[in-house]
Amino acid sequence: MSFESASFALWPKISPLRPPRWATDGHRQTLLGYLLSSAAWTTPWERVEIEVSDGDRLVGQLHPGSTDLLVYLFHGLGGCAQSPYMQRMARLIEQQHHGVFLVNHRGSGPGVGLARKPYHSGVAEDLAAALKLGRQRFPHCRHLAIGFSLSGNALLLLLSDPQRGTQPDYAIAVNAPIHLDNTSVRLSQGLNRIYDIHFVRLMRQRMKEKIQHGHLHPYQYRLSGLNTLREFDEIYLAREAGFRNRQDYYESCSTYDKLAQVTVPTVMLTAEDDPFIDAGDYVRSQLSPAIHLHIERHGGHMGYLSQDFHPKFGRRWMDYALSEYIRSFFNLKSSARRQPSVPHSKGTSTFPTF
Repeated sequence: MSFESASFALWPKISPLRPPRWATDGHRQTLLGYLLSSAAWTTPWERVEIEVSDGDRLVGQLHPGSTDLLVYLFHGLGGCAQSPYMQRMARLIEQQHHGVFLVNHRGSGPGVGLARKPYHSGVAEDLAAALKLGRQRFPHCRHLAIGFSLSGNALLLLLSDPQRGTQPDYAIAVNAPIHLDNTSVRLSQGLNRIYDIHFVRLMRQRMKEKIQHGHLHPYQYRLSGLNTLREFDEIYLAREAGFRNRQDYYESCSTYDKLAQVTVPTVMLTAEDDPFIDAGDYVRSQLSPAIHLHIERHGGHMGYLSQDFHPKFGRRWMDYALSEYIRSFFNLKSSARRQPSVPHSKGTSTFPTF
């Protein structure tokens, strides 16, 4: 059975994932979930540039809806708005007639060359900049932010500290690496090196693009072909992003010890068999009453492949679960709608009523 927080009665009943026989462990869930094809989102969208505090720019893809809910999608490490899970969720959100705002992190997708600094697990202010622009464009909407993997942690960091900028009305964090040090160690071990090598390759490509656009000196950082992501964070990312070192980056941006401060109604979704994110970090954390913790037994890292086939979601259990959570947020009674202009005291929450 899946594990859910004690407040589950206030949230939708999500049918547990039943894994197919060919994907019963976390590695198969992760790899096959990544490799299986997904249909692209073909709806026309508006290109939106988002300026962040240091002058860098992000590029977003905006499609307004006909309801009062605008859903923001933030991708994981090495991804972009064209990543399959981003495209699938954009299509499902549009089918529910909500607005959708896909945001590329610094230097990702069509934003290549528009940012000098790299993105990382603590870019809460960048997410806040996108939310601020969305609130300005759609002041009468409710705003739901969904962060995948790396962005899930950045979103939780924003939610834990309102001083970092504009917050959403609701939030969902999917497979967020809330304990960065633990995650980086797990990535460097055993079969997880497959993912580690993949992430390092993607990050080295980002470095090459920065060099090509004159944002980085070609010999400023020396990285061998054998570097782990943990080493990459120490040699390049932490310093380039303005932290003293890797330890400072990990301690400043991890959210496992900050979750008690969240006041925005939030869903945290992860899987027990995620190969490199320890679900125990979630269980050991002190959670705010505003957080609904949902831990599935199976799913890997954002794989969530199901034995059951659904005409709308195929075998993508994650798409089904997120669609149900989005539907529940949309159906919140007006009395439960969070007013962002009214500050919340630490440790309190405007909790949803369905």
